[in-house]
Amino acid sequence: MNPARIIVVAALLIAACLARAAEIPPAERRSGSSFMAPDSQAMQSDDTANPGMLWVLDGEKLWNGKAGTAGKACADCHQDARVSMKGIAARYPAYDKALARPVDLEQRINLCRVRHQQATPLAYESRDLLALTALVARASHGVGIETGADPQLAPFIANGRDRYLQRQGQLNLACSNCHDDNWDKLLAGAAITQGHPTGYPLYRLEWQSLGSLQRRLRACLSGIRAQPYNYGAPEMIELELYLMSRARGMPIETPAVRP
Repeated sequence: MNPARIIVVAALLIAACLARAAEIPPAERRSGSSFMAPDSQAMQSDDTANPGMLWVLDGEKLWNGKAGTAGKACADCHQDARVSMKGIAARYPAYDKALARPVDLEQRINLCRVRHQQATPLAYESRDLLALTALVARASHGVGIETGADPQLAPFIANGRDRYLQRQGQLNLACSNCHDDNWDKLLAGAAITQGHPTGYPLYRLEWQSLGSLQRRLRACLSGIRAQPYNYGAPEMIELELYLMSRARGMPIETPAVRP
């Protein structure tokens, strides 16, 4: 094949890969755990082997400890998180009336600290914030995601969807180019998943640590040579909101394990 023809064929292949396909039908949606090797699946399903459970245990201590000038613990208002928090994570990000915008679970925890404990907010990706978030989300393990049911969230979900479909960065790629168009293919030897955030915060073997969905999204944006949104930025929350609404009905797996 002559060089000119090779260039044309390559261009057509690239165009085909980058063409936006239809959204994944609900019946075909799969958790990221289904793309993993059996040993990683076994690690996630066994609480004694899942390293993310260490953060859940830390979260229990924080939940029952006094904090802030109010000298109150989370348990003083909410009692046993395993009972009172069941189903809560399945509805986040959720609309906050006082702020007139959606907040994710990490932000809700910090808002509770500020409003009710008179405590300082915990830093994004800090062990304490991840631990409390993991504890709350763990209480919803197996519960179907309900995010997006509130009609007040509709414009924010639409914004998040636009960002999901928007080409960005030097590689000129959108989230959908990988997770809608090319899922179950390989990228650098790793399976491309459908991008459903069913297990956050999760333990990523690559990180050797627990991490939030926002950390993963920032890594993806960096990977396509785009400027990552700041932690807690409205753009980040809207993208997170769309992804959770896109996964509606899928069970929560927190703390999940991923490669």
